[in-house]
Amino acid sequence: MKECETRMADQGMTRREVLGRLPVVVTAAATTLMYDGDLDAEAVRPGRSLDVNNLGVKVYNIRNYGAKGDGKSLDSSPLQRAIDTCHTDGGGTVLVPAGTFLIGSTELKSNVTLHIAAGATLLGIADGTQYPPVNEVPLQGDATLRDGNRALLFAVGATNITIEGEGTIDGQGALFYPSVPGLVGGSKPGDLRRPYHLMLYRCERVTLRDLALVNCAYHSVRVIQSRRIHIDNIYMYNRKNVNCDGFHFISVEHVTLSNCIVYVQDDACAMFGSSKFITITNCFFSTRWSVFRFGGGIAEDITVSNCICKQVYGCPIKLQGNRGARFENISFANLLLDDVTGPIYISMGPNSDHPVNPGLTPDTAVEPLGPPTARNISFSHISGTVTTNPGQIPDMPPASNPGRPGERFSCITLNAVGDALIENISFSDIKLTFGGGGSQEVAARRVLPEVAGEYFLLGAMPAYGFYARNSSGITLDNVRFQLSSPDLRPSLILDHVEDVAIHGLQVQSDPSSESALRFIDTKDVLLGATRLLTQAGVFLELEGADNRNITVDGGDISKAKIPAAFNAGALSSMVRFRS
Repeated sequence: MKECETRMADQGMTRREVLGRLPVVVTAAATTLMYDGDLDAEAVRPGRSLDVNNLGVKVYNIRNYGAKGDGKSLDSSPLQRAIDTCHTDGGGTVLVPAGTFLIGSTELKSNVTLHIAAGATLLGIADGTQYPPVNEVPLQGDATLRDGNRALLFAVGATNITIEGEGTIDGQGALFYPSVPGLVGGSKPGDLRRPYHLMLYRCERVTLRDLALVNCAYHSVRVIQSRRIHIDNIYMYNRKNVNCDGFHFISVEHVTLSNCIVYVQDDACAMFGSSKFITITNCFFSTRWSVFRFGGGIAEDITVSNCICKQVYGCPIKLQGNRGARFENISFANLLLDDVTGPIYISMGPNSDHPVNPGLTPDTAVEPLGPPTARNISFSHISGTVTTNPGQIPDMPPASNPGRPGERFSCITLNAVGDALIENISFSDIKLTFGGGGSQEVAARRVLPEVAGEYFLLGAMPAYGFYARNSSGITLDNVRFQLSSPDLRPSLILDHVEDVAIHGLQVQSDPSSESALRFIDTKDVLLGATRLLTQAGVFLELEGADNRNITVDGGDISKAKIPAAFNAGALSSMVRFRS
């Protein structure tokens, strides 16, 4: 290399001309060679000439655009200049070298790779005025977009963006709690003026990999109406404020999320709007709220697999929809739920918090919305522990840690209200241990609120393992519910349910409880190879005059003193026991 420089210099060429003739190899060494100074005046000169040999592969070191990296000087402008220059040149890599670079809102652009090197931190400034709203992202109209439009890094209508490296993006979220500094009038914990780490709006072909995203003031990664999004090997710690989501997807297509470690305070992986063709795998999640959260719109053709949910005091899997919502063709497989509440919750119908999700502004004519529907959803190979004593998580603000009575006594729940449809839902190879402690008073609950809001709004559940209301086409295969302490609630309740196949169900009960299983006006049920693990007073209790065509086929229920009991108009002719 040195000999080549000397030979060209002998021909009267300048150093810049020499470097322009050299082949480009995008490595750390090449970066040092191309930018040999604190500020590259040529890089920022208007009307500069381009070396066409290097288009798309050049590296733009932000220090050469004036960035200090001392954690005190505001480096937003140098970072933006580097991105703009890279984009104008046809693309390349913007390098954030080692150092702490204090920035406010910065726009990413097409064909730009933002590489945050090991030892580098993009540090969000604790000044709300440095995060102006991105007006292209509307806050009116679609209800799913009403959560704010400010971000540390954002892109609008961009294509082919990569954010990568082993560095860190730190939002300093604790400094925005409980107000947003720099904005007149202050704020409250849920203020929408707080910035996200990353906001993408109507973008395509985006890659996010290998980074640490920490201490965001609000949602960490918010992706809106975008497609071909690939996220891999992200460490996320987002517990320094309230309503701190992890990944928040709104109307997206073709998304992959893999190999991530996520500690957040609110929804860890939310999917709203009309989202499809999503795969999530090989991730760890912990949160005070939900992990896989589906709300409103249409969600279909989605798989979740090989994930661990640890200390989730909320709901690891929550599908909740109002009118017009449809959740279909979704699979959850090979999940470990360790120390969680509300393990699986599908609830369709009116929501007491949000009665209707119109999706459009009130002055826009809308077509009538269809009944909320959840169908063709499977849960397989899921095991773990469901606690009845969710604790306070010490590394979260106190306001984000409220305990609610309904959270203590939760279970797998299917809850259809009004004209909502929940159908063709299957559970196979499920092994869950519940904390127990349910009283006879809770077990005696026959009427639950007719709402489809958060699971704790239903109150303490009258079953400890499984509760379904107004549903059809349910399959349970090789399901085991057991207890770590006594519980007087039935293990399973079916309330106005039709078309049920249960095979290989194993449950614990208590001799003092009303029954191990309870059916209320339920039809067309086949129980095969059912097994009681402990002594029980009654195996099956039927309530209501509209039960019919129930068959218990084989199994071992010998530990029950009475095979069946009949109340509220139920008759013995409604059930058949076959050996």
